[in-house]
Amino acid sequence: MIRIAAVGDIHMGPDNQGLLRPAFETLPECADLLLLAGDLTRHGTPEEMRVVAREVRDLGVPVVAVLGNHDHHDDRPDEVTAILRDAGAHVLEGQGTVVESGGTRIGVAGTKGFGGGFVGRCAGEFGEPVMKEFVRHSRRSADALRAALEQLGEAGCDARIALTHYSPVADTLAGEPLEIYPFLGSYLLAEAIDTAGADLAVHGHAHAGTEHGMTSGGVRVRNVAQPVIGRAFHVYHLPVREPATTGAAAQQAS
Repeated sequence: MIRIAAVGDIHMGPDNQGLLRPAFETLPECADLLLLAGDLTRHGTPEEMRVVAREVRDLGVPVVAVLGNHDHHDDRPDEVTAILRDAGAHVLEGQGTVVESGGTRIGVAGTKGFGGGFVGRCAGEFGEPVMKEFVRHSRRSADALRAALEQLGEAGCDARIALTHYSPVADTLAGEPLEIYPFLGSYLLAEAIDTAGADLAVHGHAHAGTEHGMTSGGVRVRNVAQPVIGRAFHVYHLPVREPATTGAAAQQAS
């Protein structure tokens, strides 16, 4: 059994340094890796990301992260990414990484993602250049996620996980105002996940949303924003499976 610890939207700053470290130090006892689903800081400053780096350094399990919209606010994503990587975390944006635990190869494909909405109520690539670019940005993120998942499949991973900040499905947004759904995620991410195949999809961003959802292709989706899960992290369990098995078989994830 593969044990996946995950949390997003921890929004760390200098005033809460050390808040999560005691819980994170228990990870080797209960999890094989830790996924961070973006919005790790409040405003995306290097000072705030150094707080996060101290929380996750030398935990004894691999740490894989994506940035969120808050982590981009200060317009220094490369700088804050470097700080997190210096702490030993794998920070993904349109890439995949493979971590090993107990002889098991776990592939994680990650991207921040973007908005645009969901089937039947989504933005279209039409009209003003700024609207076209909005949708194209979402499409580029989804295309990169799909390619990364496909590469992990070719690498012979025992399980594949899609890690995003924005949501791939509307299910996990239940509780948020309907008017802001287009700014919380995009169906293009779910299309990428279903096309390439995955055993679990993890995201954050929707603080007032719902933990459990599923893509139309049967991949379990989990909203791990900390206000939703109400703890330092939640652990999900995946059965070890053949790398060619995808889609609906992932329904065994807890």
